[in-house]
Amino acid sequence: MLSGLPGQQGVNIAYETVDKHCDEGKGDRIAIRWLGRNSVRKDLSYRSMMEMSNQMANVLKGLDIEKGDVVFSLLGRTPDLYITAIGTLKTGAIYCPLFSVFGPEPIFQRLSRGKGKILVTTSEIFNRKLKFGIDRLPELKYILITDSDNDLNKRVISLPKRMKDALKSYTIPPTSLNDPALLHFTSGTTGMPKGAVHLHKSILTHSVTGRLVLDLKPGDIYWCTADPGWVTGTSYGIITPLLHGVTIIADEEEFEADRWYRILEENHVQIWYTSPTAFRRLMRVTPHQSIKDRFPELRLILSVGEPLHPDAVIWGQKTFGVPVLDNWWQTETGGIMISNLKDMKVKPGSMGKPIPGIEAAVASTEQNFRLITEPNTTGMLVLKKGWPSMFSTYFGESLRYDKCFQGEWYMTGDLVQRDSEGYYWFVGRSDDMIKTSGHLVGPFEVERVLMEHGQVSEAAVIGKPDPMIGELIKGFVVLKPGAVAGDVLRSEIMAFARLHLGAAIAPRQIEFIQGLPKTRSGKILRRLLKARDLGLPEGDLSTLENG
Repeated sequence: MLSGLPGQQGVNIAYETVDKHCDEGKGDRIAIRWLGRNSVRKDLSYRSMMEMSNQMANVLKGLDIEKGDVVFSLLGRTPDLYITAIGTLKTGAIYCPLFSVFGPEPIFQRLSRGKGKILVTTSEIFNRKLKFGIDRLPELKYILITDSDNDLNKRVISLPKRMKDALKSYTIPPTSLNDPALLHFTSGTTGMPKGAVHLHKSILTHSVTGRLVLDLKPGDIYWCTADPGWVTGTSYGIITPLLHGVTIIADEEEFEADRWYRILEENHVQIWYTSPTAFRRLMRVTPHQSIKDRFPELRLILSVGEPLHPDAVIWGQKTFGVPVLDNWWQTETGGIMISNLKDMKVKPGSMGKPIPGIEAAVASTEQNFRLITEPNTTGMLVLKKGWPSMFSTYFGESLRYDKCFQGEWYMTGDLVQRDSEGYYWFVGRSDDMIKTSGHLVGPFEVERVLMEHGQVSEAAVIGKPDPMIGELIKGFVVLKPGAVAGDVLRSEIMAFARLHLGAAIAPRQIEFIQGLPKTRSGKILRRLLKARDLGLPEGDLSTLENG
């Protein structure tokens, strides 16, 4: 599958996903079918992708981007995002996408921690979220505005202006399999967001999983609904499908059931990769009958982000008449590790089995590390080190990275069971992470913003089960002396959180309390907050402060 750069100069993700197809005489094949707002549609061939990404690479080199520098994008699902990703990888720089609905604080945190040198965004996002705070980012040299023909100043400049003057040819420099390529931020429970770094050799995992799991074939029409601001939207929304020479459906708008069905039908989608949240929404609005006749080309549906419940698997198979396959992986793994495959028996509710080449096991969560061989026993999912897409470090945090491993085993933090036939079943997270609408949210960054409100003394957040989005975020707030609890202040704090965090990760519920449960060392016991809120057993309280 991989051919390597011409002249035996290593392997570069950008070459393998775009330029290689042109070298093989397949440049006229559609790479991306972009569906914009107001029914706008634009097809980009592999040849046009190659030329525009070459122009982008020349623009970046003209701005002194060097190998190992970090280029961020803060864009919706528009052609500029895909051109930025491929163009950045051609230069040897590291590409880092950000979710466009993030509020100012998560954006600044990630740009700062990732030492971003260039940010590509729109004028609307810049004016609304960045304009008055860029002095906080001295390492950010340029902001490239995608929809302006004029420079705002020496630092905020027009991308179209520079693309117009850039050459359509570019020679990709020698690239090692072990050169950094991608930076994806994932939240932590006790610290700031951590940036997982992936190497160019990650494409080996994308090659295998694209073929074995996604069943991609050259010329297929493929739709991954994940935003490229998240790892799924990059690994399986850009890299994997382009590597396999398929046509990507890139939908700029958000979920709307009837329009999604029209996209599947009118674009003759064959492989559809989506989330359990989307499935649950469709289940609520779709008649309880088969509609498979509308989608005769559709042959496979896949899901990721959180466990796909058995009823959703069964509903999907009945409604669409095709296999519905759940799979499991993380930002840190870089690619699918455990999956149901189209040629194996599906056990609804199971994550499936490790894909070929991946060694997984269940480990005891007790203090002494040991592997559990007994079936149907709960433990932590661990993976044997060495797969190609394994993250190479946390950006600038090597000690934090080292703590993720126990000898040769990567500790995923997810609790699972393995049955007697080798199928894995998700049990839950071993920490306080919150899964909402397919996004993994760490309490710390949400709590930090809540406590920036002038009336808030302390804050803690938990995830509450929600049938639509998996978990909704609920905040517990301790007010400062003199502050008056009530609906007015509650609404004010929630609006403050949405402004700074964005609607995707801001709390949807706020409860005022007198004090937060903490350990004697000062750690907030979020699990206790959650247990009390849901009426569950409180568990061990031996470390509770004043307990």
